[in-house]
Amino acid sequence: MQRAKESARAAARARRSGAQALLGREAAAAFARHFFGELLPRLQLSPRSVVAGYSPISSEADPLAILEGASTRGFSCALPGVASPRAPLVFRLWHPGDALVGGPHGTRQPRPDAPRCLPELVIVPMLAFDKVGRRLGYGGGYYDRTLASLRAAMPVLVAVGLAFSAQEADELPEEGGDQRLDWLVTERGVRSFR
Repeated sequence: MQRAKESARAAARARRSGAQALLGREAAAAFARHFFGELLPRLQLSPRSVVAGYSPISSEADPLAILEGASTRGFSCALPGVASPRAPLVFRLWHPGDALVGGPHGTRQPRPDAPRCLPELVIVPMLAFDKVGRRLGYGGGYYDRTLASLRAAMPVLVAVGLAFSAQEADELPEEGGDQRLDWLVTERGVRSFR
């Protein structure tokens, strides 16, 4: 299984880098347009919901335009931080423009004194996705542990993958602890896996 995942990761990195080089910043506006125009009207989020994203690294799809739009619409925003290598991610409130600090693996995260929160919607980064909502991450299991923990605490959690359409794979390997996506947003539109 590990060999299959590593092979899939190598191919996915190349596809994602190519899509980022081709689409660049234009994709962020398209992600936000589809998120607010197609996805958000289909969800039952209260105006006090917390929407969590991430600060993109490498060639990851950029959710910051979505977070800025969520903030202007009255939602609270959050970003993840690493508490320890085997623990779920910790989400802390963050407002667009707030300073970020360095974290493990080249990540950027809110300051440690920012208030913790539980998001109702989590925008999830990835290397690849497939037609049934399987997601391929970097191999550390951070988002699988985090989504499992959040789903146990709050069954209304919505996991939204954010990716370039070029990141789609025919079929991804899946292990018992892997967490599937509920929705996907690409530069081309929205897809439901429910």
